[in-house]
Amino acid sequence: MSVKPIPDGYHSITPALTVRDAARAIEFYKQAFAAVERGVMHGPDGKVMHAELMIGDSIVMLSDEFPQYGVLSPQSIGGSAVSLHIYLDGVDAAFDRAVKAGAEVEMPVMDQFWGDRYGKLKDPFGHKWSIATHTKDLSMDEMKRGMDDAMAKMNPELQKTA
Repeated sequence: MSVKPIPDGYHSITPALTVRDAARAIEFYKQAFAAVERGVMHGPDGKVMHAELMIGDSIVMLSDEFPQYGVLSPQSIGGSAVSLHIYLDGVDAAFDRAVKAGAEVEMPVMDQFWGDRYGKLKDPFGHKWSIATHTKDLSMDEMKRGMDDAMAKMNPELQKTA
């Protein structure tokens, strides 16, 4: 039997998060996003060297930070330039569950011009998440019109004059 180039359960891209206090982060992700723990490996000092969680049908890897090796969390570097996105059924209940678990609301759940019901959160470890339920299939032209309308409402100067 040959070895699969992409192991079972993995997709082409798998996020790997670095956090302070990985054990606490694992519990948070279980509560907030219904994550299922696939496995955890601890180093000699008890810190999490590698953990795998299933969120929906996707694996997320996780480790504690190890500054001596340049492995730093968003809290150590002053924020994150990356966001993780989760599609799921029932975004409102999932969003509320994440907030109750300790996530900070960055943008409440709302219907969006691109056809999703969508909200944004920051977890207690500095990682940014967006979660959504897809509600409408729209063409690129329909999304562009929706974006133009949304931007005009946010900034009336962008409205076209006739």
